[in-house]
Amino acid sequence: MQVLAALSGGVDSAVAAARAVEAGHDVVGVHMALSRSRAQHRNGSRGCCSIEDASDARRAADVLGIPYYVWDLSEEFEETVVADFLAEYAAGRTPNPCVRCNEHIKFSALLDRGLALGFDAVATGHYARVIPGTPPQLHRSLDPLKDQSYVLAVMGRERLQRALFPLGDVTSKAQVRAEAAARGLGVSAKADSYDICFVADGDTKGFLRARLGAAPGPILDETGREVGEHDGAYAYTVGQRRGLALSRPGPDGAPRYVLEVRPGSNTVVVGPAALLSVDVIEGADTVWLADDVPADRPTAASVQLRAHGEPLAAVVRRDGEALHIDLDGTTRGLAAGQSAVVYLGSRVLGQATIRATSRSAA
Repeated sequence: MQVLAALSGGVDSAVAAARAVEAGHDVVGVHMALSRSRAQHRNGSRGCCSIEDASDARRAADVLGIPYYVWDLSEEFEETVVADFLAEYAAGRTPNPCVRCNEHIKFSALLDRGLALGFDAVATGHYARVIPGTPPQLHRSLDPLKDQSYVLAVMGRERLQRALFPLGDVTSKAQVRAEAAARGLGVSAKADSYDICFVADGDTKGFLRARLGAAPGPILDETGREVGEHDGAYAYTVGQRRGLALSRPGPDGAPRYVLEVRPGSNTVVVGPAALLSVDVIEGADTVWLADDVPADRPTAASVQLRAHGEPLAAVVRRDGEALHIDLDGTTRGLAAGQSAVVYLGSRVLGQATIRATSRSAA
């Protein structure tokens, strides 16, 4: 196959490209330039897609003996991933930009360009597995600590057919690093990137303030009494405890948490931890990967609610683009805007964006 290998400049994508070459594919490496600042430098292990990463990607392509190109996708990245990030926080929700990047950039903008140029598939360094079939199945990787199926569920069936994840069968990151060293790839010891790639200093609140501006408003407790002030409701997320700077302690002296963000009134509501517990989740914009698993009637499954969260037993039911989830038990601190990904064993059935949560009468 003609394969477009996304080279981020890290060890995972380099080894994934190497495995694609070894599998006999005709591979071309592409680095996605996502930052509008051409002088952006990597800040330790924070961020990615810097000029250093582009150089590391080029060197990896040279070692593998494959053609290498840099594609400027910064405009698409800004208009989809960053714009969505800002809009979701402004609306009082907590987005996952990695999900949006996979949806709009890696498996939309990149893949669409590749298909237009005659490529058959895109290979990335994600830790997940695709089992061919009708429909193809997305599964967790064999390394549970590195599994990234949670952020890939949004890609949909058609794009899943065009995706290669050569690292899905590795059992540890140490194995990938050892393989990179054996292949002579200089990125074998390179630190992993983490946090939000376009907030390289890790200061999400500062990034939001710079883009959205200061917007002072009240912090209320669950009874409606004002207990503090904020300089932008967008900077708070459900379940947050730190950084509240409340002027009045709780009645029992216990810590208080963000219960709700109300963008319409620019208000943050706080209260005791007990009020964070929910067991009913309503999702929207559902992407269902498993046509062979009927979702229009209650289906016992497990649901993962955070990128590195533990799966929770649940009963799910799909109604068009809506997804109703009844948890077998409760969970805390769940914010609208996050993804709820449904699994049957290791297989991803689908996902939805959380729009509301509640506690059942039971």
